[in-house]
Amino acid sequence: MSSAHATSTYVPKSRLAKWFESRLPLVGLVHSSFVAFPVPRNLNYFWTFGAILIAFLGIQIITGVWLAMHYDPNASNAFESVEHIMRDVNYGWLLRYAHANGASMFFVAVYVHIFRNLYYGSYKAPREVLYLLGVIIYLLMMATAFLGYTLPWGQMSFWGATVITNILAAIPVVGDTIQSLLWGGYSVGNPTINRFFSLHFLLPWMIAGVVVLHVWALHVTGQNNPAGIPIKSSKDAVPFTPYATIKDVFAVVVFMILFAWFIFYQPNYLGHADNYVPANPSVTPAHIVPEWYFLPFYAILRAVPDKLGGVILMFGAVLILAFAPWLDTSRVRSCNYRPVYRVFFWVFLVNAIILGWLGAKPPEGGYVLASRICTIYYFAHFLIVMPLVGLFETPDRLPGSILETVTGPGKQVSGSGMPAGAAAEPAKRA
Repeated sequence: MSSAHATSTYVPKSRLAKWFESRLPLVGLVHSSFVAFPVPRNLNYFWTFGAILIAFLGIQIITGVWLAMHYDPNASNAFESVEHIMRDVNYGWLLRYAHANGASMFFVAVYVHIFRNLYYGSYKAPREVLYLLGVIIYLLMMATAFLGYTLPWGQMSFWGATVITNILAAIPVVGDTIQSLLWGGYSVGNPTINRFFSLHFLLPWMIAGVVVLHVWALHVTGQNNPAGIPIKSSKDAVPFTPYATIKDVFAVVVFMILFAWFIFYQPNYLGHADNYVPANPSVTPAHIVPEWYFLPFYAILRAVPDKLGGVILMFGAVLILAFAPWLDTSRVRSCNYRPVYRVFFWVFLVNAIILGWLGAKPPEGGYVLASRICTIYYFAHFLIVMPLVGLFETPDRLPGSILETVTGPGKQVSGSGMPAGAAAEPAKRA
């Protein structure tokens, strides 16, 4: 049985539906992709974060378009226009807090999604392209979030833009050109915020386009699962709806409760107090830090004394994720059956969290030394641990089927995992 393809079983009933379906089989496509599509029956709640990410992409686009109607991308008025949104626009405070905290929730979900992929080996063949599209989405998210953080034009916005654009100038050959294009002048100023606003408005639509490709690729290769083994029979799979749909909806609702708690009770907890002070090019904040989701890479940047070296490692720390399918030499996908690599995975996760903590600390004394040690381990995990452990590790015995991971060895269930109604044409009335 193919794990990836579901033949459309949608049968239009009304004359209008039949007319429309014969000319544009859109409903049939949605039905085969999100109703009849077979998914492994052993998926856990870590597989709901794709739906959570799509929900937050929608929230960010809707709230962002609404905020853009009232925002003024001018260095003289940007800060006041944000205050205008907060105080004078109907429910403007809600839109702004939802957009600002939505960005953080978006990154919480994407980091869980990334580490789930790394733990269960979802990047391995035949899902390389699916995984690479995910890395591209992550890069676009980072660019969009950085541009958005500069728009309130507070102290941290201005100095964050200044630091990052100066860092880009260290790139050989093209660095100065990139910096000039972003600045639109000789320093961060009015042309800069205008350009950042335009790009911040454009990039989410690019993310949406790549998400469509990502979902398309997922439906070609099929979903991975906690066991990391393919669907071998109909008993290994269940239809996407209602099984995965209900689980996705439940997870989205739970995540929305957490999101609502931040909006209504801790709206500024994940922000920075200095960004409530208007941008002042003459006064440098005592400690310039980015948003929390950039902190691990900020720690890597500051761990290297050479500016160009820091830029290379900072961007390299993101880009190296794209090479995971070829760096991991193990034949087994899931860490559940890799006793040695599983230990290294948890060390890598803790190391990434420590890097994030170090990114929020001042670049002095023991913090710098600790950042260097963690940076070395970060890259060693990909360049040394992944290739070597895969070669020498003896994995545990894999289960015979996905069904076996649910029922236990040697136990069977009667009938197919795919209800007859999900795969068969509905009975016609006499």
